Amino acid sequence: MPLVTRNHPRLTLEGARAVIAASQRRAEEIRVPMDIAVVDDGGHLLAFERMDGAKPSSIAISLVKAQAAALRRAPTAPAMSGDQVNLPLALGLALAAPAQQTPIRGGIPLMIDGQIVGAIGVSAGSEDQDQDVARAGAAAIEKA
Repeated sequence: MPLVTRNHPRLTLEGARAVIAASQRRAEEIRVPMDIAVVDDGGHLLAFERMDGAKPSSIAISLVKAQAAALRRAPTAPAMSGDQVNLPLALGLALAAPAQQTPIRGGIPLMIDGQIVGAIGVSAGSEDQDQDVARAGAAAIEKA
């Protein structure tokens, strides 16, 4: 077994800007100004965009969504028991680790060659709108 890994892809600032630009285009298409955060695979902020008219209260939420998606290596969503939301668990996890867990959709990991290189978090619309705009951003980096 190797002692170190090599050739680990990294998200660059240029890549983070491309993710934001694609997200911003989608937000403009649906006419919902968004707060968009892009973090690296460790959850550290690389780029942020607050579109004109986006809710200031959603700035922190977009960052938490991005951090949670990067650190959990999964899209943000409530904890489930079968096909039902497990509300006590979803809220308990968010309270236990507020910077690493949120039951609110809109955080999507960014993947290259099957590896997580970062994540995007979008907030200021409905959960469906946030998730739609985040997916548009994630799709931009997957083409790289």
